[in-house]
Amino acid sequence: MTVSLPLVLVLGLFAWGAVKFLGVRAWVVVLVALFGFWLSHTFLAPSIESGTRSGVGIINGSHD
Repeated sequence: MTVSLPLVLVLGLFAWGAVKFLGVRAWVVVLVALFGFWLSHTFLAPSIESGTRSGVGIINGSHD
């Protein structure tokens, strides 16, 4: 059985759980999200994308 969830939904649930159960402040979640958007427009973006794709491939069991 394969379940397909959007990454935004998964990250949103993770952020909600961190705020609700771990006591992380909401402004920290917003700051991390904004830093991620900023980081995606730097020279590090291709290596981040490559690492993310290979990580997902490892978890899914489809090594490219």
